[in-house]
Amino acid sequence: MAAVLAPPRSSPTNAPLRVVARQTFSRVAGAPLIGGNAVDLLIDGRANFDAWLAAIRAARTSILLENYIFDDDALAREFRGALSERAAAGVDVRVIRDWFGCIGSSTDHFWRELRAAGGEVRTYNPFSFTSPFGWVTRDHRKLLVIDAEVGFVSGICVSGRWLGDPARRVPPWRDTGVAVRGPAVHALAVAFADNWATLGDGLPPDLPVLADAPPPVGNVDVRVVAKLPSTTGLYRLDQLIAALAQRSLWLTDAYFVGIAPYVQALAAAARDGVDVRLLVPGTSDIPAVGTLSRAGYRPLLEAGVRVYEWNGSMLHAKTAVADGRWARVGSSNLNIASWLENCEIDVAIEDEEFAGRMQAQFEEDLRGATEIVLHARRRAAPGRARPPQGAGTGRSAAGALRLANTVGAAITNRRVLGAAEGGILLGGALLLLGSAAVALWVPKLLAWPLAVLALWSAVSLIIRYVALARRARAAASSPHSSPGSSPRAP
Repeated sequence: MAAVLAPPRSSPTNAPLRVVARQTFSRVAGAPLIGGNAVDLLIDGRANFDAWLAAIRAARTSILLENYIFDDDALAREFRGALSERAAAGVDVRVIRDWFGCIGSSTDHFWRELRAAGGEVRTYNPFSFTSPFGWVTRDHRKLLVIDAEVGFVSGICVSGRWLGDPARRVPPWRDTGVAVRGPAVHALAVAFADNWATLGDGLPPDLPVLADAPPPVGNVDVRVVAKLPSTTGLYRLDQLIAALAQRSLWLTDAYFVGIAPYVQALAAAARDGVDVRLLVPGTSDIPAVGTLSRAGYRPLLEAGVRVYEWNGSMLHAKTAVADGRWARVGSSNLNIASWLENCEIDVAIEDEEFAGRMQAQFEEDLRGATEIVLHARRRAAPGRARPPQGAGTGRSAAGALRLANTVGAAITNRRVLGAAEGGILLGGALLLLGSAAVALWVPKLLAWPLAVLALWSAVSLIIRYVALARRARAAASSPHSSPGSSPRAP
């Protein structure tokens, strides 16, 4: 089965298996395999930013930029200036920014210079009173496509935070990106165009990068996994890789919060002898996510998955490499938000040379990380790792996610609890008792927030009903309406 990930191209006996594997991966990920590409690995912010700016300044026909965060700092202003110069020169410049990601980082006015030069900027999913929880869905992509020449995909936002702060001796953030050339650039542009069309009028179809795929420039096979909200292609792909890996599966993730099916897939691979390793930040820029991540260590460690915490300022990369043949780089984290809710974009690369570079980088990263191990009384692993740093923090973090999963399983009786989970049932009971006491003795503490939320939701639904009714009346009075036709929901 190892050949399923990337069977040798030269062996005719493997040809039928490769056809089946290609079809399986394409159906699971919703992304066809695109041959004839060249892919460069870009490590950390400086290398990525320099490549992005050089490509922007050389653009001749179009620049498509989609990113979660644009900080109003020196770096982002340099990007804005380069984009504005190209727009003024007649290049078609389009930018998608995320409303939530840019809160506290930059405002819509930041883009006044680019708009004045002829560029167009759209905001993904801005807050709306009629959709109280709509802001949960975000555009988390980090994508740049220049002409029909090159596309960049990474986990990097347009922010000086990725460069660190030499004056305060803060090292740069650790992140990974790729530069893709060849026919896959067309697929990257189509992914941008699909999201752009959800925010207004679509891109002109005669844009060179959309009109034709670039010619082959190499021999690397690539899949462009462009995820939109409520689609699960990337999650299914991650599950498939965990199931098919035969020798190794090395994962780097900035905000790992493993849900039960994926944790079980990693655990099953480790028990089957696969070298499964997970590298996560030791110190996160979002402490609550770091707490949830640590809460899920124990079932992985008990199954034999090796977990490492990065010792640097911030590990923000989202990568995977399996069996030295398959690799993934992009914006998606191993959590439910990326797998289900957000717009994300990743490239999956089936090439032994590139996967080898990814493995070498992972091994280099481990030199700056600390391995986490179970207590010797629970699991003996002599000589396998250094003592964990922050063990007390890891134990105290076992509340949020583990508590919710374990108590939920006990109440619904949906699965048999393991021995490691028995100790937190009492904590769950005490938490529920405390909540019940608050509801009984000081009901206003719970009643007022719930009442405000219910009122807000009700008003938003009424507003949507009125808008839908008006649309229905307009459609009924239209001379082009037909019996039985109905308007689309907003």
